[in-house]
Amino acid sequence: MTATLRTGKDVDLFEVGALHFRSRADAYAHILSAEALESPSGDALGAWWSERWTWESDTHRLTVAEQDGRLAGFSYVGPSEVEGAAELYAIHVDPELVGSGIGKLLMVDALDRLAEIGDRAVLWVLEENTVARRFYDRGGWRPDGVTRVEPISGVPVPQLRYGRELTRPGDSHAARTLPLDV
Repeated sequence: MTATLRTGKDVDLFEVGALHFRSRADAYAHILSAEALESPSGDALGAWWSERWTWESDTHRLTVAEQDGRLAGFSYVGPSEVEGAAELYAIHVDPELVGSGIGKLLMVDALDRLAEIGDRAVLWVLEENTVARRFYDRGGWRPDGVTRVEPISGVPVPQLRYGRELTRPGDSHAARTLPLDV
């Protein structure tokens, strides 16, 4: 697997939205109905990412992974509402590339970016998304006991909050390294 990571303001956010749509539909197919996963569309998610990036580009980091000249995945991190924490808001990988190592590459990068913001990180994951939960578990994240129910396309979905301690860049790199099986 050869992939290139890049960040910055020159990312095609409509391409990000299309990948987000495909990834979400694949990852949540066993949790939500096909009808619920049809909306918002890839174009609507592209518009949503464009709007979000307009307001958050100074405080958040969007990293894209490219493979063979095309978008393979992305991550999004920023400050959290949790005091003293940074938040991993998203890691999405093209469904055709799940298991290729792109997710791990994005996670390692995200951990460094999160550590630039705080000493602790949090994320939210759908309770029934066992594949994502295993990925986060293998990456050193743990459920912290906080739950919520948030709608996805109007459907209330239980979520778990995971947390992880971080090491600042330049500190012991071993604390940020992920196992090879992530």
